Amino acid sequence: MKKVVFVLFAVIGLSAFAQDANSSSALSKGSWIIEANTGTLTTGSTAFSLASTDGFTVYSVGMEGGYFVSDNLALKAGLGYVGGDNMDGQFNYKIGAKYYIIGQIPVGIDFTGTSIDGDGANWLGVQGGYAWFVANNVSIEPTLRYNVTLDEMKAQSAFQGLIGFVFHF
Repeated sequence: MKKVVFVLFAVIGLSAFAQDANSSSALSKGSWIIEANTGTLTTGSTAFSLASTDGFTVYSVGMEGGYFVSDNLALKAGLGYVGGDNMDGQFNYKIGAKYYIIGQIPVGIDFTGTSIDGDGANWLGVQGGYAWFVANNVSIEPTLRYNVTLDEMKAQSAFQGLIGFVFHF
C-alpha cells in the first residue's frame, strides 16, 4: 500500500510540471463541471466500480455535477446506484462544495447518504487531490477521500481512493 501511495504522489508531482496554466478559465464563476469517478466501492459511492469475490459481483454507477458560484468554488451534487448478485439496490446521493486551491489542488467537503428500502446511512466526506488539465476543459483528478460516519449504528467510516474525470464547460 505504501508503494502505491508513493507512486501515486510521484506521478502527481511530476505531472505538475506538464500542467497547462490556462486551466483557470475552466474554474471561473458561471462555469459548470460534470465529474465521473472510478474507484473503490464504499460508503454512498457515486463512482463507477466493479468487484467480484467468490462468485459474488457488485457494481456501482454514478455521476456528479456542479456550478461555480465564484472563481475556483463549485457547489456540487451527485447520484449513484449500487447493485449486484443477491442484493437489494442501493441509491446514493451527495451534496457539497469543491474548491480549487491555486487552480490545481481540489479540496472538497460534502454530505453523502444512501437509501436501502427506505432505510439509510449518512457520512460527512472530506477529500483532496490534484487536477491535471489534459486540455483546457478536461482534467484528471486523483483524489484521496475520507468518509466520516454520522450513523455509527448503521455504517462505518471509510477511506477511498478515486480517479476523477472532470469536464469543465
